[in-house]
Amino acid sequence: MCATDGVILPGRRVAMHLMAQPDVMTIMLGDRLLEGQGLLSRFLVTAPDAAAGTRMWRESMPGSDTALKRYGARLLHILDRPLPLSVGTHNELEPRALPLSSTALRVWVGFHDHIENRIAPTGELGPIRGLANKLPEHAARIAAVLTLVRDIEAGEIACAEMEASILLAQHYAAEALRLFGASRISAELRLAQQLLVWVKGRDRREVSLPDIYQFGPNAIRDKATAGRMVSILEDHGHLIRLSDGAEIDGKHRRDAWRLVPEG
Repeated sequence: MCATDGVILPGRRVAMHLMAQPDVMTIMLGDRLLEGQGLLSRFLVTAPDAAAGTRMWRESMPGSDTALKRYGARLLHILDRPLPLSVGTHNELEPRALPLSSTALRVWVGFHDHIENRIAPTGELGPIRGLANKLPEHAARIAAVLTLVRDIEAGEIACAEMEASILLAQHYAAEALRLFGASRISAELRLAQQLLVWVKGRDRREVSLPDIYQFGPNAIRDKATAGRMVSILEDHGHLIRLSDGAEIDGKHRRDAWRLVPEG
């Protein structure tokens, strides 16, 4: 069931295969609103290294063409099957249940607990807790897909498909740690750049923390964010902290910085 803006659409399914340029994906993965809404945890993201410069000519592997044709024929066989519709409807799906076998369930429970042990704030999956919380679910869904591609008539998910899906889920977790982390850093740098432009546009070289979160760029209107952005500009040599504070607009500001002249 899918619900959006209060509209309930029973029996519908939504799937998305999205390809984007790296700069666009960096913005998306670093968007805290999308993260907070839980949208990003529903994506399995991967970004392999560019192959340019390594694509030397080589002959096809024996049997590759046969394997591809067999795979294509299997997919067409699945797509040609009638949809599992609810009785008396023409567009409402009612898929059959596909349970885990007893051995597959034991493997899945082990993976579930393995992930749970690593999503504490200090755990290795803490930075991607939203996605990590859903990794066991993702693994089960992938296992179901692998099972049905192997045998569309299968009555349960076998251990082999469950183990293969866990390997895939772990790959996506590793990619998320790499890509989400990099995207957040890039998002912070973009905010810091906005702040630098704003500071340079002021009439004076001194700026205080309250100036920033009260009057600065809209995306930096809280004390914590302002503090992080100032730290980034300090680290990059754009601002120098004034140890004694500064008198700004008739008020003494304890947390104040001076813009470093360019050149």
